[in-house]
Amino acid sequence: MTKELVVSSTSNETRVALLENGHIAELYIERGHEKGIVGNIYLGKVIRVLPGMQAAFVDIGLEKAAFLYVADVRSEIEALEAFIDEGHRNIGEETAVENGVHPLPPIEDLLQEGQELLVEIAKEPIGTKGARITSYITLPGRHLVYMPTVDHIGISRRIECEEEKERLRQLIETFRRPGTGFIVRTAAEGKGEEDLRNDVDYLVGLWKDIQQRKESKSPPALIHSDLDVTSRVLRDILTEDVERLVVDSSEEFNKIQNFIRRFMPKLGVTVELYQGKEPIFDAFGLEVEIARALGRKVWLKSGGYITVEQTEALTAIDVNTGRYVGKHNLEDTIFKTNLEAVKEIAFQLRLRNIGGLIIIDFIDMEKEVHREKVHSALEEALQNDKSKTNILKISELGLVEMTRKRVRESIGRTLCESCPYCEGKGYVKSRPTMAYEILRELERELQDIGSQDLTLLVHPDIAAFLYDEEHYGIEKLELRYNKKINIKARQGYHLEQYEIFED
Repeated sequence: MTKELVVSSTSNETRVALLENGHIAELYIERGHEKGIVGNIYLGKVIRVLPGMQAAFVDIGLEKAAFLYVADVRSEIEALEAFIDEGHRNIGEETAVENGVHPLPPIEDLLQEGQELLVEIAKEPIGTKGARITSYITLPGRHLVYMPTVDHIGISRRIECEEEKERLRQLIETFRRPGTGFIVRTAAEGKGEEDLRNDVDYLVGLWKDIQQRKESKSPPALIHSDLDVTSRVLRDILTEDVERLVVDSSEEFNKIQNFIRRFMPKLGVTVELYQGKEPIFDAFGLEVEIARALGRKVWLKSGGYITVEQTEALTAIDVNTGRYVGKHNLEDTIFKTNLEAVKEIAFQLRLRNIGGLIIIDFIDMEKEVHREKVHSALEEALQNDKSKTNILKISELGLVEMTRKRVRESIGRTLCESCPYCEGKGYVKSRPTMAYEILRELERELQDIGSQDLTLLVHPDIAAFLYDEEHYGIEKLELRYNKKINIKARQGYHLEQYEIFED
């Protein structure tokens, strides 16, 4: 698989696209006034402890108080391993949990209101929710994740060779100081002592700087900011299988070269400064793919399609045969459509960065063997996804329930906002519905007023509907109550907005 990184940088926005076989697989966006905060470290103050939720709210200086769950406070190592196992900071590392999970201590025994706490952002504020934080500080490097307050060594599950795991474990054991810990990342596989030593020295020095800054600050205060989006992608994604990196900014080009020279001198990636007249994302055909990722309907090559509906609670994905009629029989047509949809669904989940609960409604398959093949294909298609996923078996109704770790907002919610006209519902009341609602309200008003006539202010489409299709309803009310109803159109009105007042 050919992998490339394309970086588009302006004074206001930086976009980094990961391409796999020429198609965009992941997109990272950072804007000057909306910089990501995952990985930032704050000195906060506990403002409220909630025993009923086993959580606490912590003031870290953001617009909304951050949320701290009891599992992110307790000192047992399995809590930290479970946290990293879920995909903390989107670094895609997994460690084995060797011990059983102990009962959680009550949150009120661990925290008190007014207590100062050094915390790290684990999840961006999403929707109406504040940021999720953890008291476990983790500082990721190129090959290692440093845990300055946890006495533990963990190895990424993606390193499968037991001999390599043991070699890395012994190397780290010679580096680490008592009471501290490291998670060995997948990128460390095959690396020598010098590479790991450089990571250790850098991360330990960074932790010393953080501790010094903490002593001079009062909560709430930002103590440490994580890298910008370009540097984060280089740290977490740039590996030997990425063949080329193309950037359209000379400033970013120099920064990338310096970063690689300092932290990845042996990496054989080609870094190019794009100098074409056409915008770089246009030249690579990425703008079209991004626009496609914002659409509700995605067509498959066969003629089938999937629809993606995001809500606050979950994301629903529906598979349809569309224009695809097949060649042999209905069951074969359904099976092939579902198999094709699997690849597109896995692609869209990564590209759109959809997280949380996901329900996939495959077309009903009668044969159990077909359901098992589609399920296996879905698991295989999601193997390249760094975000942790959990997939249940396909039900007899063709439904798959799955979860995908959510750390930051989806691309749709990053690039779009709720429609101010429909308030995010995706629909407005129809003209007949509004007309009949207005007629009922007019009748209520006519019953309560004296001899005055009424004036109705409405959207032009509703005014036209009342003048035409429903003029009999207006005339009937006027005759019944012996009052005049004056209908006036207002261009600036919402379709569902109207006003009634006495003349």
